[in-house]
Amino acid sequence: MLMKKKKEDKMFDTKEILKMANKDFEKAWRETKELIPNKHIDKKYPRIKPEFGKSHPVIDTIEQLRQAYLRMGFEEYINPVIVDERDVYKQFGPEAMAVLDRCFYLAGLPRPDVGLGNEKIEKIEKLGIKIKDSEEKKENLRKILHQYKKGTLDGDDLVFEIGNALNTSNEMGLKILEEVFPEFKELTPEPLTLTLRSHMTSGWFITLSELINKKPLPFKLFSIDRCFRREQKEDKSHLMTYHSASCVIVGEDVSVDDGKVVAEGLLSQFGFTKFQFRPDEKKSKYYTPETQTEVYAYHPKLKEWLEVATFGVYSPIALSKYNIDVPVMNLGLGVERLAMITHNYDDVRKMVYPQFYENILSDRDIAYMVKVDKVPITDELYNLTYDLIDTCIKNKDKSSPCEVKVEKKIKFYNAEKTIKITLFEKEEGKKLLGPSILNEIYVFDGNILGVPESFEGVKEEYIKLLKDAKEHGVPTNIKYIDSLCFKITSKIEEALISNTKELKIRIPIVRSLSDVNLKIDELALKQIMGNNKIIDIRGPVFLNAKVEIK
Repeated sequence: MLMKKKKEDKMFDTKEILKMANKDFEKAWRETKELIPNKHIDKKYPRIKPEFGKSHPVIDTIEQLRQAYLRMGFEEYINPVIVDERDVYKQFGPEAMAVLDRCFYLAGLPRPDVGLGNEKIEKIEKLGIKIKDSEEKKENLRKILHQYKKGTLDGDDLVFEIGNALNTSNEMGLKILEEVFPEFKELTPEPLTLTLRSHMTSGWFITLSELINKKPLPFKLFSIDRCFRREQKEDKSHLMTYHSASCVIVGEDVSVDDGKVVAEGLLSQFGFTKFQFRPDEKKSKYYTPETQTEVYAYHPKLKEWLEVATFGVYSPIALSKYNIDVPVMNLGLGVERLAMITHNYDDVRKMVYPQFYENILSDRDIAYMVKVDKVPITDELYNLTYDLIDTCIKNKDKSSPCEVKVEKKIKFYNAEKTIKITLFEKEEGKKLLGPSILNEIYVFDGNILGVPESFEGVKEEYIKLLKDAKEHGVPTNIKYIDSLCFKITSKIEEALISNTKELKIRIPIVRSLSDVNLKIDELALKQIMGNNKIIDIRGPVFLNAKVEIK
């Protein structure tokens, strides 16, 4: 049976799950239901509220582009994603082969013609299913296999229907499919003539051929969706799959000037102020000669001229193959390119797929996840902590041997208690507290660091990192003395509960977060360890305290 790991691990035993799934998938699948926690009654709907997340810059840009097009009077359409190679030949003419080279072709698994011979009947019998003497079961199974071959039965339903045909469970139906019919495992994809569109133009011709006699002229359409490029090398500015924000204007008076108007109207809504229109040297055959144009726009924030779009008027030859007898202007804009500009990214991969190329948690996120571990619950002890912190800071440099006292009367469960805290250092030639006592926790470049007030005495190889952390990192606003004093007062609270009269606390050197009474969320810890970052808060604090409770 599948078991959860210990509660503190907060995860499934993935190795055990996969082991059992490989042995008996159906059984493992059913048992995984027990791994999903049953929430505490106070954390069940409607006692929990929805949380609002963070949007993706590409999707934000798509929505902005949609609204920009709509404001300009365009109507939104969805173009075909899957395009037959015949349409590519129609649209591109002699260039078609070069265009198809960049396309992903689709393939599909054939549906095997599986018979029910004696060998397979024997295998089914060995699995404990009595079928040899049942003509009804054999005929039912043959019908299911035949229906699947003809395409009248979906693959999703095959296991279920095999189980029904043999009056057995869904689990056994899956076992029969795996062990009796290896033909299904041995299938290899067969190529089709269908392609994933490499740019939106492929879909526009198909769409316009259907609309040209249905909509009154002129009309303006736009579509924002994915395109796919097989040959495209993925780098800082290119992906194999990207979004195109494309539009067409169809009408008798349409010319290349319409492209200029649309480019300016669209891009000015994203902060671009000046425009240049340059002839595109690629000279694609689906455009009319001398109409293919690149759009360069100036962005005042970046102070650069950037290539952001391309437009042109479709070739009458390509249009005629689709019975379109009026001019069509097409403009295309790469969404990711625009999103990189407006969201200040220098690598499209990091923008689109941050989960693969960037830390999920920012330094600020990690700083939020660094917290004081033990804190007293009662207000009086909580407030006493700050008195103790102030006393420590004022007297930290007092020469030893020395001691400093903090005394306070509090009420604890209606009983008056006197708390006497004595901080001391007996060894001569030292100070009351160690040199790291005022170190502050910073998060910098995914690292958690204890940063001293001054860098006197710090090894040379660490100084730059610590200075950068202090200047550019995210402060947690937690100093060692803060969390350590909370540790003392929380122990006092524990002593009060257990009726302990005296306790001693000694913390000579800090080596880990727990030494300084800090904890960090598991997610942040996983990221730090997984990215070879560090948690370095080492330092001498030499905190000695004696507590008396009366």
